Amino acid sequence: IGKKAAEFIDSGDTIILDSGTTTTEIAKAIIDKRNITVITNAINIVMLLGSNPAINVILTGGEFKPPTLSLTGQKAADFFNGLHVDKLFLATAGISLKSGLTYPSLSDIAVKKAMIEAADEVYLVADSTKVGKSSLARLGALSLIHFLITDSDITEKDKEVFREHEIDFIIA
Repeated sequence: IGKKAAEFIDSGDTIILDSGTTTTEIAKAIIDKRNITVITNAINIVMLLGSNPAINVILTGGEFKPPTLSLTGQKAADFFNGLHVDKLFLATAGISLKSGLTYPSLSDIAVKKAMIEAADEVYLVADSTKVGKSSLARLGALSLIHFLITDSDITEKDKEVFREHEIDFIIA
């Protein structure tokens, strides 16, 4: 998924990379890119991309969340006020028709909403095991995203749900 998502990042782009395992794979895939700006709330992504001087890396503030090595909470969300980016690569814990996009932590919701507000295009990056799953905190409906980048194990039934919601899906 990371390599496929990297194909959508062009020279001159300003992007947001959300925290998560899939977005970390995107960071690994773009480490040799030039002339891009990456805004992230993930400390591990900053450490990965910071070694390339051709990538402008910006880290949000916020409360440290140990399991994901990310910054979260209202301070992290406030960082995105007044920002504009070309693309957001958003992670999720669960995607379902009923619950929409869901996450295990309430503190992540404000951050993810602010990321979406700042972005022209929203790419949800999630493996097919997250489709049909729900977690504690609801971000919102599937209509918040423009594209889903997932693996080839997504079912035909799930593909149809995304088509019905006018979400383009990209198979990695």
